[in-house]
Formats: sequence, C-alpha cells, structure tokens
Amino acid sequence: GIQYVLDIENNTAIISRYVSNDAEINITESIEYNYNTYIVTSIGSAAFSSCSSLTSITIPDSVTSIGSSAFYNCSSLTSIEIPNSVTRIGSSAFYNCSSLTSIEIPSSVTSIGRYAFYGCSSLTSIEIPNSVTSIGYEVFSDCTNLKEVIFEENSKFTSIGDWAFSNCTSLIEIELPDTITIIADMAFRECTSLTQINIPDS
Repeated sequence: GIQYVLDIENNTAIISRYVSNDAEINITESIEYNYNTYIVTSIGSAAFSSCSSLTSITIPDSVTSIGSSAFYNCSSLTSIEIPNSVTRIGSSAFYNCSSLTSIEIPSSVTSIGRYAFYGCSSLTSIEIPNSVTSIGYEVFSDCTNLKEVIFEENSKFTSIGDWAFSNCTSLIEIELPDTITIIADMAFRECTSLTQINIPDS
C-alpha cells in the first residue's frame, strides 16, 4: 500500500513510497492515524518510481507538490490528472512514462523541473500554461511522438532551457510567445521533422 511521512505539528502527510502492484490507484485527500486526520499535501521523491504495473492514478486537490522522480519509469502509466492545486512538478517527475498519451498541466503550476517529461514517447501534444515562465534542462527531451507544443494565450514565458525539446522527432512546428528572451543550447537538437519555427523579436 501507500506509505506516508506525517507532520504531526501541521497535520499534513507526504506520500513517501508505494509498495504494491495495483494497476489503478486513488489517493485520498486525507488519512487517519491515531485518531488524528492528516491532509495529503505532497507526493514525495520517487514515491511511485518504477511501479511498472501502474496504469492510472487519481491525485486529490489537497496535493500542492509532485516531487522529483515521483513517477519515474512508470512505463505502463497511461492516465493521470494533475489537480489545479499543484504548483510544482519536480525534476524527472514523469521521466520515461512511455505509455502516457496525454497530460494537462494546470494553470496553478509555476515550476517544472529538469527532465520532468523526458522520454514520454507517447505524448502527442502539450500545452504550457501562462503560469509557467520557463522550462529547464531536457524537460521534453526524447518525447518522440510530440507533434504539438502550445503556449497558452497571454503567456509570460521567457526561457527554454538546454536540450528542452531535443530529439522530439515528430515536432513539426512551434510558435513561440512574444515574451521569450532565451533559447538555450541544443533546445531543438535532432527535431528532424521541424519545418517551421517563429522566433519573435524579443
């Protein structure tokens, strides 16, 4: 089952590890322990790492952070809904989730860590909300079926990190927002299908 680390003072809980082979998991908003209620606020580092049988997971609105490597190498995961309470997606959070066909990044998210969606080779489209102002190192690298990257209207996006979209071999075109000021090294390396990219005056 799910293991937690409890913060007795604040009555909160962090998911520390999942030990089971269930295909579907529904994380509850709170847990009871010793007659106290603890609100689940975070999915900890590597909590569901390499859970190869996991196909879908439901995250409650109480969660504000998805830790680094939280779903690392969950190669069978096809469905996950990130609630509009999450502000941070940690580094390598969905690294090599190769069966994940779609994911919606909510407008509450302000930070996406490096390698967050590296190797999500079944993703075909991604929309980056205007709450996100930059993406770092290799965030969408090796997303080989990614055809479309959309920046939400009124984007405040400023920076694409090193190798961010490298080896996105199905990416055909991308329209960058007018607010962008930095496109780092190798950002679109080996994007062999890319036929059109607009680089704004900024």
